[in-house]
Amino acid sequence: MTLKEKLKTVIVEGLNMVDTEPDDIKDDDPLFGDKFGLDSIDAVEVIYQVKENFGVAIRDMKEGRPALQSINTLAAFIEKRRA
Repeated sequence: MTLKEKLKTVIVEGLNMVDTEPDDIKDDDPLFGDKFGLDSIDAVEVIYQVKENFGVAIRDMKEGRPALQSINTLAAFIEKRRA
């Protein structure tokens, strides 16, 4: 499973997105907004899931906001932190 596939699975399962499958999330889809109905509370859960599943902390919204835009930006953030 690739990093992006794992991220999608972690997000769908961690947020209990019952009407969404990991494959429904395209790599460049905005994670927050109308399409998936995610909000700031969900952002906190995504930050927690990233730390738990990938060992990467998002320390504040200055780095979190750009990282949480899409699967692509989140994967790039994780890869950069792991390097």
